[in-house]
Amino acid sequence: QKLKAAKPVLRTVKRWTNEAEQVLQACFEWTDWSVFEAATTNLDELTETVTSYISFCEDICIPTRTFLSFNNDKPWFTGKLKQLRHAKEDAYRCGDKILYNQARNRLTKEIRVAKKNYSDKLKKELSANDPTSVWTGLKNITMYKKPPPQSVENQQLADDLNVFYCRFKKPRLTPDSCSDLHFTHSPTPPATPLPPSPTTQPVLEVCVEDVNRVLRKQKPRKASGPDSVSPACLKACADQLAPVFTQIFNRSLELCLVPNCLKRSTIIPVPKKPKITGLNDYRPVALTSVVMKAFEKLVLAYLKDITGPLLDSFQFAYRANRSVDDAVNMALHYILQHLDRTGNYARILFVDFSSAFNTIMPDLLSDKLTQLSVPTSICQWITSFLTDRQQLVRLGKLTSRTITTSTGAPQGCVLSPLLFSLYTNDCTSKDPSVKLLKFADDTTVIGLIKDGDESAYRQE
Repeated sequence: QKLKAAKPVLRTVKRWTNEAEQVLQACFEWTDWSVFEAATTNLDELTETVTSYISFCEDICIPTRTFLSFNNDKPWFTGKLKQLRHAKEDAYRCGDKILYNQARNRLTKEIRVAKKNYSDKLKKELSANDPTSVWTGLKNITMYKKPPPQSVENQQLADDLNVFYCRFKKPRLTPDSCSDLHFTHSPTPPATPLPPSPTTQPVLEVCVEDVNRVLRKQKPRKASGPDSVSPACLKACADQLAPVFTQIFNRSLELCLVPNCLKRSTIIPVPKKPKITGLNDYRPVALTSVVMKAFEKLVLAYLKDITGPLLDSFQFAYRANRSVDDAVNMALHYILQHLDRTGNYARILFVDFSSAFNTIMPDLLSDKLTQLSVPTSICQWITSFLTDRQQLVRLGKLTSRTITTSTGAPQGCVLSPLLFSLYTNDCTSKDPSVKLLKFADDTTVIGLIKDGDESAYRQE
């Protein structure tokens, strides 16, 4: 009854048909990208112009479709069934009884096939020796879907959340601001740091093939960022857009500067629990530029090659062939092995960092990256990536004022997990009787106590 009482939702989506994609591809193929490069020598202006042009072409070439979405749609009702249903309705309106009977028979036959396929899918999930598949099958049978907590649309709440997410921001004290420590909003981003000397050659240089490969791996259903460039556009027009983005990426690496338009983020607060008691009950999920995410993937692969062998062996997150199960098994191994001897015992301290990614200090991170043999140019590029970031909070249709922050890494960025792991890489135990296991921002300190001596554990 609740499903029947639920009102349908009016949705507008873009129709990425083959014809529309071909029109958009032709538009970019006939574009003379050298005109954009000749118009300005400023990297920010070039990137802003290119992304705005791509978004403009996408809006013109890709048609939209508005439809009603019903909450009681059957899970087995496929797109083919919708077409057959429309054909049946058209035959009924035209009054052709023979055509109507044919359309009805085709729809009835296809419904049986769709139900059987869906039933076989559920049986396969329930019979699989996999708890995840079984639980998925049960939820599909019962049509169970936990309603997500809804954020309240409130302008003051949006502004308060934006300030709250920037609470780790280091204030820049000046003679005028020493007497006034209130938080102020910056209408424009501060001046970007000076690039290195022209004689410095970029350590990392991307090629068109790499950029093309990353663009083709975009997930079309993902949301676009503040620049309105959708991942579906990048995926469909990878061949046409790869050359111009390759030039922008390489110039960014050469100057050790990240364009400001690629650093903007729109934060969507997601409630952590149904009942909200404070600002900390909202998890900040940042919508960033899809173009920047593609760029980050190229830098991420480069950083992993350099820092992979130097990472702490007790860090189990964001690494290949490692999981939380490995961390639990290793902790149990150390504890049980230590308890085999009479008189030994163990103490465990669980530590969880609050807003871990937001606490990253770019200058301190740069020093740590230098110690990990990361080239200076890449360190400067990462510092530029993390500083002078413009962000706003969106609650429904309401948006907060824009704030510029130079602390932390947004949740949702490709580089953020690895940067946090590198930021805490030197957080290790100095005593062999104390094991410090890490999984992202969750840290477990295990003290293997012998002869009642807890000094090493307490010192750690």
